[in-house]
Amino acid sequence: MPQRIVLTNRVAAIIVLSGLLARVLPATQTAAAPTPLTRVHAHNDYEHKRPLFDALDQGFCSVEADIYLVEGKLLVGHTRRSLRPDRTLQALYLDPLKQRVAENGGRVYKGGPPVTLFIDLKTAGRKTYAALRPILEEYRDMISSFSPNGVRRRAIDVVITGDCPRAEIEADKDRLAAIDGKATDLDSDLAADLIPVISESWRSFFKWRGKGPLPAGEREKLLSFVKKAHDHGRRIRFWAAPDNLATWQELYSANVDLINTDDLAGAAQFLRNSRSEPATTPPR
Repeated sequence: MPQRIVLTNRVAAIIVLSGLLARVLPATQTAAAPTPLTRVHAHNDYEHKRPLFDALDQGFCSVEADIYLVEGKLLVGHTRRSLRPDRTLQALYLDPLKQRVAENGGRVYKGGPPVTLFIDLKTAGRKTYAALRPILEEYRDMISSFSPNGVRRRAIDVVITGDCPRAEIEADKDRLAAIDGKATDLDSDLAADLIPVISESWRSFFKWRGKGPLPAGEREKLLSFVKKAHDHGRRIRFWAAPDNLATWQELYSANVDLINTDDLAGAAQFLRNSRSEPATTPPR
């Protein structure tokens, strides 16, 4: 048999075998795990094709879910019209996170940092939190907890935003959630584990819309916000900021901890192209 035919048959066999292996091996064995990115936040995460998973595939360590209390269920969606009975907080976020933590030795990313789950309460805060609290209890083994006996850091940090019932959370002696702070909390002496993050609307404080240079006065204001947050051991993020490269660069340079984005792949690539992630993280 001519040598050329023998080689051709061998090549064909290798191609067939490679195809069979690709079908048999799970995706986790064929794709490298992403590097965890602590400086980005998936804002309207639930609106992506695969809520939570699209962000995790990019290495995000912070995601946000909007919830509505409807007939005893916590449904995830941006508006009431977008709600579906099968899209519960448990189904889209808590159960997948629980499975992932179990598979990765107690972390969302094996050996990686904690992941922050922001839960935005869209219905009346007290009633919604009252329904949420026992659900979080079911997932206590993976959620950081805070009690008079000390802080237990685990795989997931839960932060309540939106119509946040601050008094109820602060009064909880064995709480599983923290408060998303506002600009008025920048000078607060409340513990950083109670208010670990300051979140504000970019448009409420800045006129720059991501085109041209950031005015010097606005840059000074931004740096002042960041310094105050960091001086009190808190992270900071701005929602409703322009979601483009110029804005990411300004926020990154100012050491803003969480760059708010809906462009998961674009923001992740921006951070991977950057040299480091030097912002602060919550105390551990």
